[in-house]
Amino acid sequence: MAKEMQADTTVAGQSSVLKATSSISLSKARWGESAIKIWLALCAFVSVVTTAAIVILLFSETLNFFESVSPAEFFFGTTWTPLFEPSSFGVLPLIWGTMLVTIGAAIIAIPTGLASAIYLSEYASDRVRKIIKPVLELLAGIPTVVYGYFALTFVTPALRNVFPDIQVFNALSAAIVVGIMILPMVATLSDNALRAVPISLRQGAYALGATSYEVTTRVVVPAGLSGVMASFLLAISRAIGETMAVTLAAGQTPNMSLSMFESIQTMTAYIVQVSLGDTPTGGIAYQTLFAVATLLFVITLVINIVSQIILNRFREVYD
Repeated sequence: MAKEMQADTTVAGQSSVLKATSSISLSKARWGESAIKIWLALCAFVSVVTTAAIVILLFSETLNFFESVSPAEFFFGTTWTPLFEPSSFGVLPLIWGTMLVTIGAAIIAIPTGLASAIYLSEYASDRVRKIIKPVLELLAGIPTVVYGYFALTFVTPALRNVFPDIQVFNALSAAIVVGIMILPMVATLSDNALRAVPISLRQGAYALGATSYEVTTRVVVPAGLSGVMASFLLAISRAIGETMAVTLAAGQTPNMSLSMFESIQTMTAYIVQVSLGDTPTGGIAYQTLFAVATLLFVITLVINIVSQIILNRFREVYD
């Protein structure tokens, strides 16, 4: 009987030790989890605070700008000379230059990128895909300033052999290099969207007697249209915000010419011009930096919101 009591006491002691050890390990695990959660929350908080600080700074300086310049003159004026006398603050030439480069880049990148995505997702073999796609994505890793010098040293001289009257700084060269720059974004995102279409849809179309061309154009592309459209809008947003390539290739001449052969100035190029340090801080010319940056921020924000709406509205969900 004594031995049984001693055994029970030993088992109870061992059980209490195990429970204490388990409790300590559990408390350590919970402490570690809590620390990770706090760290993640701090990272998210820093991101939110940084974004809010940027927005507050932009809008506060922009409001100060509009105390001196009327919104009607800023948004509807056709002359932009804030750094010279007499000063004019019509931002339309900068918007026009930005849109000219963006539309030209979209005309180059969207058809080429979509065609590349269709080839990679539908027709290319695994071996060819493993070669072409990394090379295509390599374009996204080239610094934008390199694209600018590429435009000056190669694209523009090549264009002048065909169009002798083209200027050294011109919108066409900028549109070409920006189109090359956003091509990987269109191709990669569209390829991902097309490859997400289930193989059963393709097999069903082939079973009904559709050709490969009909399967691609009438089944695969419509099924992945939301992702394809989102890639277009994100690429356009990237083109609007491009800075160094258009600064070097397009020049710094704000005008509203329809000719792609002339020098223009985009909103980002003007921001670079003012940010070089020659403009006195606090003056009206300095405040135009924030007014143009706020306008650029709003434009890209609207495009991103529209792309997200399109993605959510037309997204196809497959089992």
